Amino acid sequence: MASRDRTRRAHLGRQAVATVRDHNRRRWLLDGMTALVTGIFFAVAWPTLHLTHQVPAAAQPFIAGLAAFPFALIRVNPGLGWAISAASAAGIALIIPNQPDQHLPFQVVHILALFALLFCTAVRADIRLVLIGWGASAVLFGTAMARQDGLGSAGLAWPLAMTGLVAFGLLVRWLVLSRRALVEREEENELERARRAILEEKARIARDLHDVVAHHMSMVVVQAQTAPYRVGELSPAAVAEFESIGASARSALNEIRGMLGLLRSDGQLADHAPQPTAVDLLDLLAGARRAGVTIDWTVDGPLSEVPDTVGLALYRIAQESLSNASRHAPGTAVHVGLAVRAGIVQLTVANEPGTVPATIGAPGTGIAGMQARAAAFGGTFHAAPRPDGGFEVRATLPLSAAFTLPATGPMTPTAVLA
Repeated sequence: MASRDRTRRAHLGRQAVATVRDHNRRRWLLDGMTALVTGIFFAVAWPTLHLTHQVPAAAQPFIAGLAAFPFALIRVNPGLGWAISAASAAGIALIIPNQPDQHLPFQVVHILALFALLFCTAVRADIRLVLIGWGASAVLFGTAMARQDGLGSAGLAWPLAMTGLVAFGLLVRWLVLSRRALVEREEENELERARRAILEEKARIARDLHDVVAHHMSMVVVQAQTAPYRVGELSPAAVAEFESIGASARSALNEIRGMLGLLRSDGQLADHAPQPTAVDLLDLLAGARRAGVTIDWTVDGPLSEVPDTVGLALYRIAQESLSNASRHAPGTAVHVGLAVRAGIVQLTVANEPGTVPATIGAPGTGIAGMQARAAAFGGTFHAAPRPDGGFEVRATLPLSAAFTLPATGPMTPTAVLA
């Protein structure tokens, strides 16, 4: 177990390291590409600036830097990069004159950088900043382009181009957000499935506790309570010891019932794992006899012909019935009848009136659970006191039954797990 835990922790550690390494590699790649594009922009803007604008040679690197370097902020803060690029473009258009044969107020590199920054602002920035960027860029390009000789009314197409660019950026933004919301929803669904699996496992544990542990604890209580009546010539110390054992067992049984209530999950039906069949009923009855229960049984018909699912229901009903008889009528004889005939199987568990004080614990769901098991297979269930003061449980199930969950009636998923 310790070795498996160390292996699992090592595997998780390697996965975490690989995830961090991939993230860092992707970040370095994107940063490198941004720096490369910024360098290309600057390398193009500086040598060509004298061809488009009347700029002194000493100022050319600075003006080219205003056109290219804001692009370096495209991943870190595209809104700030756009603001710097737009402000420098407005200043260049107002202060620096064009060459006589040039009609664009900015360099092409500057326009490309500004467009890229505005697009990323529309994708990532606050929506108010997006609206400000769209309006300011539309005004900037509309006025700067329209006032240039040679462009005329064609300069008014630039605000429309800005509008289309921002609209496309918002569409990409919506797609990204939708994809992110879908991933989050899938993660929530996965978490919900994990929680459901935990609840189903708790329900399975609760069923096993009730069907197995509580049954055998009841047998311990019965043995301890009936020992003074079954074994003669016990000393007062031995009687007191048996009473102490019975009290401790009853206390443990009540605690198990409380734990069962905590583990039950209403509305969650656990998967039915392979369980005892009708053939195992004989072992159950023999085990009850070994535990000190006065019990006899009759079998009419081959139990091997009972389907496994039906046999499981019979086994659990018999187990619960024996536990109830041991708790509420300890020391009495129990009569069990099994009959397989004409497409049905019938189980009868009857006990005589109690002669020893009954073991009263916390109220459970045994009767409701047995009734639910019978109803789930389309069978009938009867549990009631007998005229002589005893109690009888009788269940009849069809051999061709298939497990179903009725839409109406007293049955609930919790009862099925009882």
